[in-house]
Amino acid sequence: MTPATSHGPAPCPADNAPHILVVDDDQRIRDLLARFLQENGFRVTTAENAAVARANMRGLAFDVLVLDVMMPGETGMQLAESLRKDQDIPILMLTARAEPEHRIRGLEIGVDDYLAKPFEPRELLLRLQNILSRHKRNLSPQDVVRIGDFTFHIGRGELKQNGETVRLTERERDLLRQFAERPGTPISRLELAKQGTDGSERAVDVQINRLRRKIEADPGNPVYLQTVRGKGYILHAE
Repeated sequence: MTPATSHGPAPCPADNAPHILVVDDDQRIRDLLARFLQENGFRVTTAENAAVARANMRGLAFDVLVLDVMMPGETGMQLAESLRKDQDIPILMLTARAEPEHRIRGLEIGVDDYLAKPFEPRELLLRLQNILSRHKRNLSPQDVVRIGDFTFHIGRGELKQNGETVRLTERERDLLRQFAERPGTPISRLELAKQGTDGSERAVDVQINRLRRKIEADPGNPVYLQTVRGKGYILHAE
């Protein structure tokens, strides 16, 4: 990768810009990618290996994962295969190997795209934009979303657990509908508050805690309705 040289600090992307996690054991590649992507409007977090990537993903929600295939310890291919078991985050694989069998293996796992090193930065940018566009279309609201043992019918505002209706207050129903219409997307406390009767972010926190008590096995350690530091809340649904 040979991005054009620039001077001065990288521009600060918008708070709602797509957030990319770059995972590569080569610090030079990480730094170059981070700078180039920030200059093109993305927020970027970097990780030098799979363990650091996993730690980042526990605390933050990312829109795309740029992942190097060959890394010490857990390889990029192994990390991608593991993530695909329970996550739908888009993945762009980077590799120095251009052999067809490696590309085929990545696509079999469920990787969204594959780019061989060395590559043109503009091609990387276009591929990421295409991935984001496709993923956004795939996230169009469905009538019913599954949340563990629960199902929620968006139109009816009906929550059921193993076929049995779970009682929701009107505010809980409204909150759950907002999340179900955008699963996997962080929603700010301010945006959630604007949909409420009192417009209070503190009231949102209270309602979120009540909703967690209804859909989480351990509300203190939520699996489905999680806090995203600095961004709000996110619903992980099927």
